[in-house]
Amino acid sequence: MALFVIASCQLMVVLDITIVNIALPHIQSSLDFSTTSLSWVVNAYTLTFGGLLLLGGRAGDILGRRRVFIFGVLLFVLASLLGGFAQNSGQLLGARALQGVGGAIASPTSLALISTTFREGPERNRAFGVFAAVSAGGGAIGLLAGGMLVEWLNWRWVLFVNVPIGLLIVLATPRYIRESERHPGRFDIAGALTSTAGMVLLVYGFIRAAQDGWRDPLTVASFVGAVVVLAAFILIERRSRQPITPLHMFADRNRAGTYGIMLCLAAAIFGMFFFLTLFVQNVLGFSPLAAGLAFLPVSAVIAVGAGLASRFLPVYGPKPFMVVGAILAAAGLAWLTLTDVHSTYAGSVLGPMLVFSLGMGMEFVSLTLMALSNVATPETGAASGLLNATQQVGGSLGLSILVTMYGTASTNEADKQIPDFLRQATPSERLRFEQTGQVPKPWSDEILTAGVSAAFIMAAIFTAVAALIALVVIQVRPSDLERLKGGTGPGPM
Repeated sequence: MALFVIASCQLMVVLDITIVNIALPHIQSSLDFSTTSLSWVVNAYTLTFGGLLLLGGRAGDILGRRRVFIFGVLLFVLASLLGGFAQNSGQLLGARALQGVGGAIASPTSLALISTTFREGPERNRAFGVFAAVSAGGGAIGLLAGGMLVEWLNWRWVLFVNVPIGLLIVLATPRYIRESERHPGRFDIAGALTSTAGMVLLVYGFIRAAQDGWRDPLTVASFVGAVVVLAAFILIERRSRQPITPLHMFADRNRAGTYGIMLCLAAAIFGMFFFLTLFVQNVLGFSPLAAGLAFLPVSAVIAVGAGLASRFLPVYGPKPFMVVGAILAAAGLAWLTLTDVHSTYAGSVLGPMLVFSLGMGMEFVSLTLMALSNVATPETGAASGLLNATQQVGGSLGLSILVTMYGTASTNEADKQIPDFLRQATPSERLRFEQTGQVPKPWSDEILTAGVSAAFIMAAIFTAVAALIALVVIQVRPSDLERLKGGTGPGPM
């Protein structure tokens, strides 16, 4: 039951990243978002979530993890309720940012609770397997749930649905989860603020570049500001007695390699969900519900991959699953680059999506275990927060890079398609094009597909880099395998 409560919280937090994707067109028409500002419905959540995860993990170490866990879930529930009742774009964006704060408090604390609730060895390996499957599959479940709620009710229920789930988690937590030991310490507010601000500036720079180009003054200023603020963050952390990010964690090559792999893989999985959602709805013509159902196999195969990894980790160690998982993910994404306007779901999307999902299931269990291996108890929250932060920041940064690739490729394809369209267009179609700048089908499908294929090429490169890091950097010794079997093998992993 403790694992069920913890996994339910993680599922609620993770699926909220994708559950609004399918609802975006309805949100846009309801609250009068512009096309540019609509992206911030997603970014307001992921940026505050990723930016404050480190502070959330630290709060659990100092104040008690169960107490902080409950507070984070309650804040998430309140923000979801406010977002569901939002009457304008500003109210919704504020609520989404507050949701990110609640998620940043609850998510790293829930991961740390696994380390303190379950004994090291097979029991903890299985718990990490469940947690990793939920973390990796939550995105697909969010797309399905979003499609159902939008089609059967309305877009506001993608937020309202969190309220009863969160309240049940809050009621069950005191009964099934014991409070952790509180460790003395201070909050590194300066570190939290500079890390969050730096990541926001960096992500905004990529998003701005996709819209206005790399030479745009605000784009350049965002990147310069990000470098300055993140440099200040590193200086603060080096001088702080109790930093929000203990930099000595990066001295361990396995842990540093794990964070690098997570950064690359998160970019790939965020991009896969985002661009396949566009493709199946705009090119294949799927409804919101059909699009959600199309992603359901992802969750099932991720669970299979996570189950295989958690079962055989004590025998082979995490490195083989890290390498093979990243190679499978890269193969799936490379396969997706072959999609075109004549592709079908069964013939061109389902197969590569399943290959990608199997690899990701293997990866998330191995990465979670490696990141928290041999971490001192007072720093468990910080270590789990750093892993989650790497995932969210990697997803936000990676998606913005992929959107830039998409924008460049689709613009180049538009230069080829528009002359053909103008030769065949009726006077009314020409007038509509002059007013909106958009071409109708089938030319629009060609433009979108070219951009999506380019984005998948970049995503495949990200996963190939992850495989290379796993092969070259990660080292597992016989004593590490003893620890995974429940023994007391010496030395860090």
